[in-house]
Amino acid sequence: MKDFSGVFTALITPFKSGQIDWISVRRLVRAQLDGGIQGLVVCGTTAESPTLSDSEKAELFKFVKAEVAGAVPLVMGTGSNCTASTIEATRAAEGLGADAALVVVPYYNKPPQRGLFQHYQRVAECSSLPVILYNVPSRTITKLEFETIEELSRLPKVIGIKEATGDLEFGRRIVEQCRGFLLTSGDDGTFLDLIGVGAKGVISVASNILPRQFSSWCERAQRGDSAVLEEFQGFSDLNSYLYVEANPIPVKMAAYLMGLIDSPELRLPLVTLSEPHKAELRSKLQKVGLL
Repeated sequence: MKDFSGVFTALITPFKSGQIDWISVRRLVRAQLDGGIQGLVVCGTTAESPTLSDSEKAELFKFVKAEVAGAVPLVMGTGSNCTASTIEATRAAEGLGADAALVVVPYYNKPPQRGLFQHYQRVAECSSLPVILYNVPSRTITKLEFETIEELSRLPKVIGIKEATGDLEFGRRIVEQCRGFLLTSGDDGTFLDLIGVGAKGVISVASNILPRQFSSWCERAQRGDSAVLEEFQGFSDLNSYLYVEANPIPVKMAAYLMGLIDSPELRLPLVTLSEPHKAELRSKLQKVGLL
């Protein structure tokens, strides 16, 4: 099994005139590899997966896989609020050659914990892919409670969790009581703190534009370099501003302003960053030397 620790970038999907912009995808992936990231998440929610067709998801994954050429592991987002659909997507990811499936907590329909357990159990049984849980109640409403995570961690193919609550004590409890279970952060603002209680890395939005910095911060934090916190704080305003509107609206604009992608276009119902916010984002990028 591949190593899923370190910085994994939740790749955005560049669009131009309503279609995937393959030239920008290539440029973005190259910047990630050159920046030293440890892996990529393709077709996650940051990629606007709800607005990608199944054929686009497959085409996008195959394109990224060819560009990466085995240099880093590739995780594919397969979660939805329908267990049957998630199973179908996970089997498809296996067929495409993904190294793991990232499966978000089912959203909107608010299943109880026993439903969440059965959802993940069925998904884990459907293929040979390792499964990484994704706990992000700010987007899904429902959250995985600790007891459910602990029970799921005993399933052989459920290997870890992307924990995006920002609750450090919750993360510490997972590390201490779910032995051998991967804890990786899903919250850029607190990922160094989570590493401090035992997390092994981060699945990051901001690393789309800061791959080299996030790779360095993560490596230094894992070896106990306390000076990294002060450096990271210098980017806190920018990191926070990447959520001034719904993700991935701001990070796509930032990538566009930096020349990483040719257009900040999104698919409806998401729209490009408002002009006042765009001006402020440009200022914050300039402040940290990215423009």
